[in-house]
Amino acid sequence: MKKIAMIPARYAATRFPAKLMQLLKDKTVIRHTYDNTLATGLFDEVMVVTDSEIIFNEITQHGGKAKMSVRTHESGSDRIAEAVADMEVDIIVNVQGDEPFVQKDPLQKLLETFNDESVQVASLMQVLYDEKFIKDPNYVKVVVDKNMNSLLFSRRVIPYPRDKEVAITYYEHIGVYAFRKQALMNFTSWPMTALEAAEKVECLRYLENGVPLKMVVTKYMGVEIDTPEDLERAAKLL
Repeated sequence: MKKIAMIPARYAATRFPAKLMQLLKDKTVIRHTYDNTLATGLFDEVMVVTDSEIIFNEITQHGGKAKMSVRTHESGSDRIAEAVADMEVDIIVNVQGDEPFVQKDPLQKLLETFNDESVQVASLMQVLYDEKFIKDPNYVKVVVDKNMNSLLFSRRVIPYPRDKEVAITYYEHIGVYAFRKQALMNFTSWPMTALEAAEKVECLRYLENGVPLKMVVTKYMGVEIDTPEDLERAAKLL
């Protein structure tokens, strides 16, 4: 199977504008993400897809591959779908541009889920331990069934701990996921769903159209850069 990694990169992020161009030690956030994805050696190709000439130049001037989006897109998946529409590819991994600590092992496990032909979409999650992050709407939570298929994603606390005596594991949905090409093209043909619009969590569109995501538990993936405070925490990890 031909496997590629696509990194959607929007300059005007709502919560933290220009976050992908912020410096983390010696490199911008987007270059950390690109370089670490490339360093895994798992992909036939790694490319940034962006609406920004600033981000495009940041990648290409340092020897990386990037592509400008032609149209305006609501989600990273829509942006990737435009870029791969005419490409011969089997599996596409969507690595969010604000994931500078991406590592080989979780991406490899993600790709291995597609050995099961029934899997159309897969994604990563990690255990949340700190109650502050569990309650933080910037951290998207996910609940799964016994087969590790997603049941629901939400920025709210799910499941709600009505019975305090029940031991619950809370999972954060990490913004790294993968799909077969046809599943991605199906996604872009569906209109935005009510849950997706309300939560601003794009993979809810899959669930509302009857497509579960196979979830893979990974160990600590570092810090996803959503706020200036995240950037400060990330800098301490380098």
